[in-house]
Amino acid sequence: MQEQTEQLLTHLKALADPVRLRLLALCVRGECTVSELTQVAGLSQPRISQHLKQLCDAGLLQRFRDGHFVYYGVPFGGAQAASRRRLFALLPQDEPTFEQDFDRLCALREAQGSALPEQDDEAARRLRRALIELTVAAPLGDLIDIGSGQGQMLKLLGSRAKRAVGVDIDSDARQLARAELLLAGIENCSLRKGDMYDLPFADGEFDTVILDDVLGQAERPAAALTEAGRILRAGGRLLLLVRTEHDAAAQLERHLADWCRTVGLRLAAPRRVPANNARWLLAVATRADQQSAAA
Repeated sequence: MQEQTEQLLTHLKALADPVRLRLLALCVRGECTVSELTQVAGLSQPRISQHLKQLCDAGLLQRFRDGHFVYYGVPFGGAQAASRRRLFALLPQDEPTFEQDFDRLCALREAQGSALPEQDDEAARRLRRALIELTVAAPLGDLIDIGSGQGQMLKLLGSRAKRAVGVDIDSDARQLARAELLLAGIENCSLRKGDMYDLPFADGEFDTVILDDVLGQAERPAAALTEAGRILRAGGRLLLLVRTEHDAAAQLERHLADWCRTVGLRLAAPRRVPANNARWLLAVATRADQQSAAA
């Protein structure tokens, strides 16, 4: 048999069990811990762990550690990504058991305590609107939010990305972001621990890279930009969000231009948000080498 046929048989064998089907349906909607899956399914942890191992062995789920927790989630990339998406699309949307399981998972996340209320002052609202205007005309593709915090940017943009990854060094923030994304119904997001100076991703892996309010306090801003540029795919965009004060905006714009020039990035003129009393700078950078090649 062809390799794809063999892989389909492996997937179907792994799913030929009601419990594994329930576990997969939950993990498709968000990354889950063994403890959460055990509580939702009402089965023993050893039994759940055995089912999860079979799903991982079949390539339908992946296992990773984040802080004190081990999570299971859907692999978004790889050679089998398209076949997995087609298989997941066959999961019935109106299956009562799946919906009951999801409701229990949401209740667990809510009981753990959800994230702090999203900023809702005028500057935050204008920033969200500016980001939507900036990104609505072009596909986001594979997106990464560096400094994702409690997931506000992923909630805003994640549903329009092919896949979205949030990176933050704070484990509590990542856990809260997972709860927020699950409750918001955004299924294509993954949260990972990461240092903005040494990201665990391949060169050119992302079409859209966001440096989310991390440059202003960075000890080595040029190094952070270099690493962001490394994982930026040819033709991609780097979005810079930097918090500022109105009287410091001009100086910060000069710093951004200097940092980008130093590391080989071409910076478009930053947008001040709000325009008359800046609280944020929003700018787009691209790789200068690819623009030169295109010219």
